[in-house]
Parts: sequence; C-alpha cells; structure tokens
Amino acid sequence: MRALAVQAFAHSERAARALADALGAPFDPIGLHVFPDEEILPAVPTPARTVIVYEPLDHPNSKLIRLLLTADAWRRSGVERLVLVAPYLCYLRQDAVFAPGQPLSRDVIGGLLGPRFDRIVTVDAHLHRTEDISAVFGGARVDNLSAAPALAEAIGGAGAAPLVLGPDRESAPWVQALAALLGGDSVVLSKTRIGDGMVEFDFGDLGRVEGRRVVIVDDVCSSGGTVLRLAARLSQAGAARIEFAVVHALFGEAVRRRMGEAGIARVVSTDSITHPTNAAPLAGLLAAALKDERAP
Repeated sequence: MRALAVQAFAHSERAARALADALGAPFDPIGLHVFPDEEILPAVPTPARTVIVYEPLDHPNSKLIRLLLTADAWRRSGVERLVLVAPYLCYLRQDAVFAPGQPLSRDVIGGLLGPRFDRIVTVDAHLHRTEDISAVFGGARVDNLSAAPALAEAIGGAGAAPLVLGPDRESAPWVQALAALLGGDSVVLSKTRIGDGMVEFDFGDLGRVEGRRVVIVDDVCSSGGTVLRLAARLSQAGAARIEFAVVHALFGEAVRRRMGEAGIARVVSTDSITHPTNAAPLAGLLAAALKDERAP
C-alpha cells in the first residue's frame, strides 16, 4: 500500500492537485455516483496508509453527507490515517446560542467531523468566541492556519504602505499581522451586528484615512453588508484608494458588482473557496503544515 495520497472530488480537483504537487504526493480523484432520487454513492480510489482529503466546506449541506459516506469507505478500504484539509470550515459562525431555540452549530459540526478524521487542517476558522478549536472536534488535532502571508503577497506592498482596516475587535490579531507584513499601520473598528446583513460601526476618528490607500480585511464575506458600509464611509473620509482582502469569499457576482460601484478598486481573496477574486493561493501554506504527513 502507498504511504500517502491526496484525494478529492471533481469540484476541488484543481486546488487539490496544487496541494499534491506542493507535497510531492500523488493525486487521486474520488468517484461519485448520483441516483435518481439524489442519494449519492462515493467510490474511493486505491487506498494509501495516509489519505489527505481536500474538501472546502462552502455550500456545505450536500458536501457533508458526501464526506461522511466517503470517510466510511476510506476506513473500510484500509486507510489508517485520514487528514481532512478544509480551508473553509462550515457552521462555525454559530459558536454560541444567540437566541432561544437556536442550535449550537459549532458543536454539531465538531461531533460529525472530529470522530472521523485523525487531523483537520483549516484556515482562519470563523470562531470568535472559542479559544481552543481542538476541543470543538473532540480533542482531535486541528491546525488553524493564518492566511495573512498569502494575502499580503497578493495585496502587494508597492508604493506607499497601506492602512489596513479591520471591521471588528475579533479581526485585530490578523489585521495587525497583515499590516506588519505590508509595512503599514492598522486600525480596528468596533462593530455591532443588528441582523443578517445589518451592522453598525463606531468609526471613531478616521482622520488617518484621508489621502491613503486603505485595505479593508475580513475573514468571511457573504452578503457584503459590512464591506459596502465601510467603503461608503471611507470614501466620505477621503481615502485615495479602497481595496478589500478577504480570506473566505462566499459572496456572489451581484455583491461583487456592488463593491465596484461602491468605489472598491480591487477585491482579493484566497482560494479557500473557488471564486473569481482568487489571487492568494494556499497550496504552499497548507503543504508546509502537512509536511510531517510525508514521514514514513
């Protein structure tokens, strides 16, 4: 049996092949049959002792069933070690019960994935109130990587150093890290979410914005409400150029068009999720974290 292989479904093949190339490991596609009633039957390829499965978990509901069924097939085929590489992990925004009658989705997803995988590798998990991510997944090893180096390279540092702006206090550590990598400074706002797509900001003193290149940075963008509101305020404050860098781009084309109309000159995202704005590949970052899996 082979020591190591990277495997993925067809929709993730390009990014998975890039990871396999960075690791110097073989890549195998996973087969999938769909029945008329939309039940699915995955078929795993020739097994290896360690299988690294690449599966970003955006649009998660069908992907989760597929992944759970395939994990069973891997174990039955003799795979000894299963490593899930999910650059975007779903259902983590609900990491507290915010209102009566709601689930604690964080713990549900942890209970599904934690027992089935020996290790999980993700990027900037959306857990603002959880300090120990491994505890969410039953104590399994979880690597929560920072996309700051990849985003900094994609944003570029040509010309005057930018002002890096974070929308809330939770963004402070990686906004500051990104500013340091770009040789710029940073400002972090205070945000109150009123509802889905509705936020209020305490902008404080934005005098530092006038005449500057400002890069708004966030970990996740879906509705675009936050960045659109920020762009409007930054334009009023006299920003010379506004850009947006996001780790996980979940928004559609209509939102991207509105960003351009709002004066955002450039949008940059990592390839944690396949998106037209992808400019920061994560294969090198992920391969560096997974290099110990190549050991015999």
